[in-house]
Amino acid sequence: MYYVRKTKTASGATAVQVVRYQERRTIICFHVGSSHDKEKVALLEQEARKWIENVTGQESLFLPFEKEKQKETILVVSKSQYMGVKYTFLYEVLSRQLVFFSFHALENQLLFDLVLMRIVQPLSKLSSLKRLSSMFGITYQRGHLYEALAAMSSYKERVLETVVQFAQERYSFDFSMVFYDVTTLYYESFTEDEDTVDTKGNVIAKGLRRDGFSKDLKFNQPQIVIGLIVNNDGFPVSYEVFEGNTFEGDTFIPVISAFKKKYGVESLTVVADAAMISFDNVEKLKEHQLSYIVGGRIANLKRDEMKEVSTALIGETQDEKELVKKDRTSTRIETEKGLLICDFSLKRYLKDKREMEKQIQRAELLLKKHEGIKRAKFLTSKGKKKAEQVLNTALIERTKRLLGIKGYYTNLRKEADKTIIDQYHSLWHVEQAFRIAKSDLAARPIYHFKRQTIEAHMLICFMALAVAKHMELKTKKSIKQIVQLLQSITEARIRNKFTGEVVVFREELSDEVEQLWKTLAKP
Repeated sequence: MYYVRKTKTASGATAVQVVRYQERRTIICFHVGSSHDKEKVALLEQEARKWIENVTGQESLFLPFEKEKQKETILVVSKSQYMGVKYTFLYEVLSRQLVFFSFHALENQLLFDLVLMRIVQPLSKLSSLKRLSSMFGITYQRGHLYEALAAMSSYKERVLETVVQFAQERYSFDFSMVFYDVTTLYYESFTEDEDTVDTKGNVIAKGLRRDGFSKDLKFNQPQIVIGLIVNNDGFPVSYEVFEGNTFEGDTFIPVISAFKKKYGVESLTVVADAAMISFDNVEKLKEHQLSYIVGGRIANLKRDEMKEVSTALIGETQDEKELVKKDRTSTRIETEKGLLICDFSLKRYLKDKREMEKQIQRAELLLKKHEGIKRAKFLTSKGKKKAEQVLNTALIERTKRLLGIKGYYTNLRKEADKTIIDQYHSLWHVEQAFRIAKSDLAARPIYHFKRQTIEAHMLICFMALAVAKHMELKTKKSIKQIVQLLQSITEARIRNKFTGEVVVFREELSDEVEQLWKTLAKP
């Protein structure tokens, strides 16, 4: 059962909330807003009752009377005051999604609303507070924002457990297979964090913002490294933050083994890209009893291994008519890094061939211009002083032999080649999740400087990503499309100067929005 509660804030304003009582505890489900004005408080109470009705289906006992009263309302234009437009419908729908995740049970309304705003319009935290006020009439004191923000990082474990439970209940997540990838998020700064050391020079805490290999090509700006785990639907289930100079392959074992241990998983298979594989990682995967499917860099194979793979898949032919017959063929060989499965794709072959021919043309053009030593893939230096360059014919022949071929390392020896290959190709779900986080949720650039506020920022982005991905999976629409549709429903507010009553006119729902609401309203 939900109730409307009014309580005084530290500033003396009256806050209106939707609450429920559980085991003698008051749980805040929805913070409607606060105001010093009695008329605005009355309006907030009205919104609270609407929230209970729309989100929970719990109708007011006085609903028929209220509807009849609304019908009898007469507004005189000269005696009416326009109070602006709100987007309460948007807030109602999104807050319902956060309630589905039980994020309201964290009992931190500011965190709840910052996550919601990250989905609506990702801005700085201060700008988010302004938009909360202008769009939804929800006000917060800004003075304690960053103090409150720093404390939010402590919610990480509870959030992760909640999200994993959601994945188990809604997406039948059973821990049998996860997909892992790494990205980087840069800062609008050019100064790295220094390590904190004790009097003896021992490192107590590593600096988080460090220069490193940037996937955003921001090599002169410090960054952090993010490791993300998703299920086979691309729904995020865990993440970890690393120092910006961390090699992505070094994040692989710590994140996956900790995840396996935390949830007491006996059998877990992880799918990751080629950057994660190394001799050390292969041994550690065995040590932690982890199954894996990892992309293989076949260009690094020994010459005899390369020849064996190429001969088995395409033979000596380069005729495209003959290669059509070889499409989707696969083979497997034993290597120092374990079992390697390789497949041939005609579509990949044509793409690789076009890229190779462009690079060869560029190399030949550079040689023709005699512009001195230039860096190009198919150029190599000649002579003792290496002052002359020639075409690297050996590399060209090796590249031709591997056109259209891709490799996958695994220790799942009993699985069919096609099963292994199909599972690896599902890795794009992690890349898509990163695109949502970076573009739609604007996770970067980061403007925070302290570790706690940086971790709080990543927590907000992760929570928003989980909600956004769930909404996308449920509606088959992008989160951008969903927000645009929900935001198209506005509410005009007009105050009757005779009675002081505020009349709300909500725009009628279009068929598309109506269907969207019905889809998202279901648990």
